[in-house]
Amino acid sequence: MNNSVGNTARLIWAGLRALLVLTVVCGVIYPLAITGVAQALFHDKANGSEIKAGGKVVGSELIGQTYNLPLKKGEETPAPDLKWFQPRPSNGLGVNSVNTQYKLILSGATNRSGDNPELIKWVTDAKAAVVKDNSVGGYKVKPSDVPADAVTSSGSGLDPQISPEYAKLQVHRVAEKNNLSVAQVDKLVQDHTDGRTLGFIGEPGVNVLTLNIALKELAAKG
Repeated sequence: MNNSVGNTARLIWAGLRALLVLTVVCGVIYPLAITGVAQALFHDKANGSEIKAGGKVVGSELIGQTYNLPLKKGEETPAPDLKWFQPRPSNGLGVNSVNTQYKLILSGATNRSGDNPELIKWVTDAKAAVVKDNSVGGYKVKPSDVPADAVTSSGSGLDPQISPEYAKLQVHRVAEKNNLSVAQVDKLVQDHTDGRTLGFIGEPGVNVLTLNIALKELAAKG
């Protein structure tokens, strides 16, 4: 009986020691080491890839934002502020009062099939809006000119980038709204177009937030 109790006590004590050691190693030392390496080598990425403008954080290069006019009485959704480059459509799964720039609790795709009537209507209406909004000053956008990312959301609904084609489609409208030349705005798009990762992974893209920050700075100079 005494041997049994003694063996049990030793096993319990060994288990407690193992728990203590693993807690310290895995719960304290390892996280601190990884955090230290991340802060030392990838400081910006480790802190959320924050983007600053005017001395304050205005967003993250990983999360899309909307650029809308204030919601008017009777409107269900605000109208886009057409002086800015517009992102992909957002199809979030909820709203909140904290992140007022993107009003989302969760993110995700619509998960509707290609022949879903509601999705078809969304895409058709979005294409018509893109054509209407960007046909300005003698520049006419044809429905066939509208790229897919202009009328569909990404898998997350929070994609921060648009295709170079969609960015260029908006150049004339943005130039007119900001009293800039088409050449000036087109150069902004070219300067903020990122190529494929390592030259062959993914597709070229334009980060809308960084592009709009550069646009604001250019407009202020003009």
